[in-house]
Amino acid sequence: MLDREERLSRRKFMAASAAAGLTAARVAAADGVETPPLSRTRPAKLSRKGRAPLACLTTVYRPLSHAYHIAGRFIHGYALNGRMHVPPQYIHSLFVHQIPDNDLSAEIGKEFGIKVTRSIEDALVSGGKLAVEGVLLIGEHGNYPLNDRGQILYPRYEWMEEIARVFKKVGKSVPVFNDKHLSYTFEKASKMLAFGKELGFPIMAGSSLPVVWRRPELELKLESPIEDALVAAYGPIEVYGFHALETLQTMIERRKGGETGVKAVTCLVGKEVWRAADAGKWSWDLLEAALARSESVNPGDIRQNTGTMKVLGHPIVPPTAFLIEYRDGTRGTILLLNGHLRDFVFAAKIRNEPKPASCLFVLPPPPGARFFDAQCINLEKFFQSGKAPYPVERTLLTTGVLDAAMRSHHAKGVRIETPELDVRYTAPADSGFLRGSIADV
Repeated sequence: MLDREERLSRRKFMAASAAAGLTAARVAAADGVETPPLSRTRPAKLSRKGRAPLACLTTVYRPLSHAYHIAGRFIHGYALNGRMHVPPQYIHSLFVHQIPDNDLSAEIGKEFGIKVTRSIEDALVSGGKLAVEGVLLIGEHGNYPLNDRGQILYPRYEWMEEIARVFKKVGKSVPVFNDKHLSYTFEKASKMLAFGKELGFPIMAGSSLPVVWRRPELELKLESPIEDALVAAYGPIEVYGFHALETLQTMIERRKGGETGVKAVTCLVGKEVWRAADAGKWSWDLLEAALARSESVNPGDIRQNTGTMKVLGHPIVPPTAFLIEYRDGTRGTILLLNGHLRDFVFAAKIRNEPKPASCLFVLPPPPGARFFDAQCINLEKFFQSGKAPYPVERTLLTTGVLDAAMRSHHAKGVRIETPELDVRYTAPADSGFLRGSIADV
């Protein structure tokens, strides 16, 4: 049962607190950020006192969009360790590129005093000076064209270019986060990171998959002698293919010698996926180990289930495989198996280990989609420290692999050599994924 204050309306609660002079109603956190009581029904509006301003640049701000989930946590706060967590940053301004019928930006701007703009510069600058201490670049969702390879032409590169132009104009820069892959081509992705190097601003990128809960809580040791690794997942080839690639990369980058890049990528579709497995190009045994961790795997023959049914709004998509040849000889496989499972599972063959290492990547579903909690925890660290908690080169590499996979898919399964993917980096000792019970976070 809730305490009396938590059952009061927001207005009555604030009035009662002020009248009684209560300090318990808003407890000052150690970092100076004021923390209201946790309420999952009628939360108090957060104070901006002691918090740093952020600009959110997004394609759309509609219910359940990425901007809704990510920026929303900086607006509303979220539960963490059984208490209300107030991020040390708040949303100062919101640039929205497209306004669908279910747009929320005007409403959210009015209610929370957020400056809603129609230009990136207006979101970043006030009175000729930079008005924010960080930028969220969220180019996901909305009505954007496709190229002939089936890639969505989100304007992430163009926005990063505009951000860099504004930084040059005002003579100051701040950390920038780019949601998901950097762009639809490796060339544009590389240029995005070059802006940061030129102007000296840190960039963080990627999705929530590397930092969500894992069951079991598998953290491969650095310098693990990984020989072969596989991720089984679901969803559209580009949008969810990237998530699967990040799931693979956050594990396989911990192998002996660190990350040294990718030599070639092949995308197979339909019966060619099963033929490749029978020919030893990817491992049935690793798939069995990965699926043993799945909480959604469909009974029956994978070859009959996959690509034959719609599941919770996802269209019928044939089995799809990305075969990834790493420069050091390690092998990686992505399998999109729509109709056979609806989660992300991993397995790897470790030299001299009798059984594959394996785990499930846990993604609590909408409407709350609490995997965004994991991402926002790391975003807060990034904006506070000015240092990405994991290498942006990971996202550069997965962006390049996805680009090559889409080119291979367009060319009907041709193997694409990738000399440009000479991307080298060292994985962090702690990959930063959330431990423990989801309900306790």
